[in-house]
This record gives sequence, C-alpha cells and structure tokens, in this order.
Amino acid sequence: MPDAAKRIQMLRLMYRIRYFEEKVRTLYDYHYRLRKDDLDTARSKGVIEGALHLSIGQEATSVGTCAALEADDYVTSTHRGHGHAIAKGADLKPMMAELMGRKTGYCGGCGGSMHLFSAELGLLGGNGIVGGQIPLAAGAAFSARYRGTKQVAVAFFSEGAANQGTFHETLNMAALWDLPAIFLCENNLYAASTPSTITLSIPDIAHRASAYGIPGKVVDGQDVLAVYDTVSEAAVRARAGEGATLIESKTYRFGAHTALGKAHNNPEELIAWLKRDPITMFEKKLIDDGYMASREQEAMKEEVIAEVEAAEAFGKQSAFPEFRDLPITPGVGL
Repeated sequence: MPDAAKRIQMLRLMYRIRYFEEKVRTLYDYHYRLRKDDLDTARSKGVIEGALHLSIGQEATSVGTCAALEADDYVTSTHRGHGHAIAKGADLKPMMAELMGRKTGYCGGCGGSMHLFSAELGLLGGNGIVGGQIPLAAGAAFSARYRGTKQVAVAFFSEGAANQGTFHETLNMAALWDLPAIFLCENNLYAASTPSTITLSIPDIAHRASAYGIPGKVVDGQDVLAVYDTVSEAAVRARAGEGATLIESKTYRFGAHTALGKAHNNPEELIAWLKRDPITMFEKKLIDDGYMASREQEAMKEEVIAEVEAAEAFGKQSAFPEFRDLPITPGVGL
C-alpha cells in the first residue's frame, strides 16, 4: 500500500484531472466550425478546437494505475487521455497549450486532445483509432525486454476496444513472448453511447485472459487504492519476467462520449454512480484513516484550481504554430 505522502499526492492528481477537465469543458467551443468569420475571435478566447473527450468520473483508474508505475515505465493512451497524461506527470501548462493548439504544447499544438505525447514522461501518445494503442504498448514492452530493462508498458483502452481484433492479436503475442505489459481496460460501460450489455458476450472482459494463459483481474475502478494494489501486483509480475496481465477496471464517465454529446440516457444509473464519485470516496478515506483533515483538502483544491487557472492563462498567451514549425519530412511535400 502507498505511504501517507503518496496517498496525498494521489488525491492531488485526482483533483488536477477533475479541475483541468472541468475547465477545458468550459473553454470548448464548437461554433467556429459553423461560421468561419468567428474563428479568429474564438481563438483569441482560447477555444479548444477539434474533438474533446472527457474522463470525469474515471480519475481513480488513471491515478491508481500510474501511481503504481516507475517514472521510466511506458503508457499508451486513448482518445480520452487527459487523465492518463496528468497521472503520468504531465504539466498542466503545456497540456492546456496543446489543447488550445499553441506551439508551447506537448506536441507543438499539432496533436490536440487526442494525441498527447511526451517521450520524457514515457507517455507514448493518445490514439484516435479505437484499440490502436494496444499493440503500441506491446511494442514498448518488447523493447524493454530486448534491452534488458525492468520497464513495464501499460495500454489503457476501453471495453469497446476489447472487441477489436488488435486486442486479441496483441494479447496472444504478449502471452507467447512473456512481455512485461499490463493491459488496462477502463470499462466505463459505454462505447460512445452504446451500452456494453449489448456489445459484450461475457460480463467481465478480464475473463478473456484465460484464453491466452495470462492472469485476468477485475477491480473496482472507483477505488484508487484497489486499482493501485492490483496494478502494483501486475507490475511486480512483469518486472520478474512472468509476462503480461489483463486488468479490467469497472468505472464510469459522468458525462457524454464527447464534450458536445448528449447526456447519458439513463439518469437513474448516473445518479447511482455519482454516489460513488472516486474523489469523494478517497477524500473520505483519507479523513477517516487520519491522513488528512477536510481543511487540508479544501486548501489543496484551491491550489489545484490556481494551477488550472495559470495553465489557461499560459495557453492563451502562447503563440500558434506557424507553417515552418510543422514537422514535415523532407521529400514529403504538401
């Protein structure tokens, strides 16, 4: 189990993810697509352009997983990847700048929300292709084994991606080669707006691990400490050369598939999950166990909100990339 300092840092990271995503939701503006005349005005306000997928409600899975990793471990992410990036150590300022399309962003403003990347953090990029990040993590895991390091690669993906051929092909290869990989399924019960009850042949994706001879674990994705313990066990196993693990984190996103989408069409289900808000649960746990007082948590919230506000200001003050800044390969012209 994590010590006191780590638990407190885990709460701070959960706050960062939640308040960052709440902020970018308010900055997101779709109308520039409808009226070209408004584009310059929208940009001057720091609008978030392109697609935006939020993970509000899933913070415990991101933080619990990344807290169990080492700094040089690898993570591949999804189109819903802000939480993964922040939990892996991303700075909010270049995060915000990237979403705003500014040159001070992690990808120089050219990646946006779905393609956050930082080699220094071991963040090997988000992916707009459903399931596309799963084999990339296997490649990173193979690299680690080939180079003789103790690094582990984690692939975050959704239950929808678990129905893609890349999921099955990659798990089969990872099992055959005993790769130091962790396949972390964030089962938030919906692929876009389609409920998993009509897309999955079995209720627990983790049970598919038995077909490949690797461990499969189901964990409460709203309990950050449970996620931490489960991923820690899988990481120890991977570093010891014992191969991959499939973990299914049962979680829930409180909003729509995209920032512009309709709300959940099952309000009663949403209300039930809101009662298990991972941040509220962890706040209470830290207070009950004597690690923090409520006033300390309130002070931490204020600090994080200030960080987010500073990130917004940084993004708005940053310049947009120019054509000469684009990473164009010589000989491959436009």
